[in-house]
Amino acid sequence: MGAAFFYHLTRSSLDEALSLLIDRSLGNGWRVAVRGTQVGRLEWLDQKLWMGPEDHFLPHGLAGGAHDALQPVLLTAGADIPNGAACLMAIDGADVAPTEVNALDRVCIVFDGYDHDQLTRARGQWKSLTDAGCSAQYWSEESGRWEKKAEK
Repeated sequence: MGAAFFYHLTRSSLDEALSLLIDRSLGNGWRVAVRGTQVGRLEWLDQKLWMGPEDHFLPHGLAGGAHDALQPVLLTAGADIPNGAACLMAIDGADVAPTEVNALDRVCIVFDGYDHDQLTRARGQWKSLTDAGCSAQYWSEESGRWEKKAEK
């Protein structure tokens, strides 16, 4: 049974935070699915991840290719997880079901703390997931480093 980790961005950009979280997840031996809400935004993220430092290569692909099932990291706007990921990272308010939290090793909900809509959506997700009995943790980088603030 997994847990939902909420990452409240106040200092890092989305691509910086995801790069760190993806690297750690791959280090745990997990495949990762990054679920967004808009294909254009995922294409932007795809380009940002390819432009990372050469010594910090993150193998990934956009959903819809011939080799989705083989991707260590798959960027998708779909509800399914074709690469068999153990870790789901939801961005831009993408939906996450309690059944996914319980079935996966980890679900990361990454949101921009300065975007009112994302903040409101994350609060709603916290309530719906914890009301469904899912384990959840809230992480903030407000102090300059990631700190766990709350757990249910």
